[in-house]
Amino acid sequence: MAENSSGMQPTLGLTGLTMNAMALIAPGAFLWLTFVAQGTAGATAPAMWAGIVLALLLCLATAVCYAELAKLYPGTGSSYYFAEQSFLNHEKAWPYARLSKFIVGWGSHLYYWIYPGVMVGVMGVLCGYLAGTIWPTFMSASNPGPMFMMAIAIAFSFGIAWIAHRGVNGSTAVNIAINVIQISALLVFSVMALAYRANHPVGSVAYQFDSASGDAYSYEFLTEKQTVNGQATDVVVRDSSGAPKPKLDAAGKAVPFKIEYPAQDEKGGFLAHPTAGSVIGVHNLGWVFVQATIAILILVGFESVTAMGGEAKDPKRHIPIAVITSLLVQGAFCYLIEYFSANYFLNSGYSMQNAVGSAAPIGDMMVVVGNAILGPGLGRVFMLTQAFTVFLAIIGTTLSCMNTGARVTYAMGKDQELPDHFGALHSSNLTPHRAIWTLAGISAFVGCITVSNLFGDAGALSDATLKALPQGFWSSVGYLSHDAMAALPNSLLTVTLASNFGTFLLYALSCIICLVAFHGHPKFNPFWHLVVPLFGLLANIICMAFYLIGPFMGFGTKLEPLAALGVAAVWFIYGGVYFVRSSKASGRTTMVRARDKAAGIA
Repeated sequence: MAENSSGMQPTLGLTGLTMNAMALIAPGAFLWLTFVAQGTAGATAPAMWAGIVLALLLCLATAVCYAELAKLYPGTGSSYYFAEQSFLNHEKAWPYARLSKFIVGWGSHLYYWIYPGVMVGVMGVLCGYLAGTIWPTFMSASNPGPMFMMAIAIAFSFGIAWIAHRGVNGSTAVNIAINVIQISALLVFSVMALAYRANHPVGSVAYQFDSASGDAYSYEFLTEKQTVNGQATDVVVRDSSGAPKPKLDAAGKAVPFKIEYPAQDEKGGFLAHPTAGSVIGVHNLGWVFVQATIAILILVGFESVTAMGGEAKDPKRHIPIAVITSLLVQGAFCYLIEYFSANYFLNSGYSMQNAVGSAAPIGDMMVVVGNAILGPGLGRVFMLTQAFTVFLAIIGTTLSCMNTGARVTYAMGKDQELPDHFGALHSSNLTPHRAIWTLAGISAFVGCITVSNLFGDAGALSDATLKALPQGFWSSVGYLSHDAMAALPNSLLTVTLASNFGTFLLYALSCIICLVAFHGHPKFNPFWHLVVPLFGLLANIICMAFYLIGPFMGFGTKLEPLAALGVAAVWFIYGGVYFVRSSKASGRTTMVRARDKAAGIA
């Protein structure tokens, strides 16, 4: 596929390319979500920050492969295009060149066709959270209604497609604005969280978070003993408005809440880091690896810009820089600072146990920090302001992923590996509009599936909780009983894992492509073109394997990874059937014997 004949307009410079890559990584979109995932595994929680460092190193190996390939083969289609060029760009083409590039392209779609739908679903969850926070009588913030989230998912998917359809320059302008806003906002939170910790030593009066009301209070809560599920437990006493009543001293005054930084609970569970050194310290190498396999998911997306080679002004120079820069800025600068601040903030008023039990732990922290620094009652305002930046981040992430996925589909359509219907550009916008609108429909469908059983699996809501939810078409329709939901997989986790299998597979294949491309090449470097790709290949295979093996080792649930693997298996079986049938219909051979005979597939 010659790039000069692609018809795309080369308008993107280094800044535009970098911002498009950064948009897909999106620190604001994931910070709220992954804190829970990384804290849920119990013993792994202390290793969260070190796990992100290791994940960054693992991703850098893959990013280097993409950067080197982009130098060698600038074009539209990312890994698919790299596979096409590396397997065919020799005097004697590899016999399985066409099949190999199809596998790469088809595997790419397991990532790029599902991931936008995940983000669409996440937008539904976020909007449900915000709606429940602002109007608690309409919807529960921690348990938004499936119908409401589905409606948001559909509208959001086609809205993003409209922006992508209008042109890459408009998409880039949106992503630049979003990145500036979200990074600035999250850095503000990081500074405020650190300031809170610095100004609240052990024994000082501070705030504790009330998960029921979603607010923070500077007094101790009044509790009473109640029997819950046959066990005596302390339950917070509340007034008629739902606010916790204060514990009173002998003089009848509210007892102030005094902050502590307990490292563990009575059972040895992690609660908080007593020192800054504890945050960055390696507590256990095994746990660091587990954390890295989770944290790596917040760093994926750096490769997305390689799909825009046909729209870059200087692709050989700027795309490799954009790949590495986007990963380093987001990973080394944003995530490490943000996660350090959030972990260092943890205290007796908001411990890891609180975070694990919350739908948005970072939002809770913002309430506490806002109340303490900005003034009582302003914490929720601060949180909602920050939540708006997450809203923007998800817009940028979805837009960037949809642009990338559509261009991979376009490249395959232009090569007739997918219906040539997809290999067309809009007459005026010069965008792969048919691929974009098709992906919008797929994303809306996947997004609806994502939120349909968000509260399934072992963590299903109790029947009592279900009955207590606000009742109405948008807020409650779709909920099943606890037993029914417990027997079903969590839809968000299942769909996300299916996309993750595609991600790790694509990254592993890209490392292999790098090995093939530079084999016998005049610019071959043993370290960059052998050691690094082999390390990246091994890292991606191990990470992918962990998501299948990990649940049987006691990490996470078993049903969701197996369901996700089933989705991936069906996808590749269908891909094999499609490849054979389309080859017969077009009269093309699977085998390629020489480059001059491969002209029809290049």
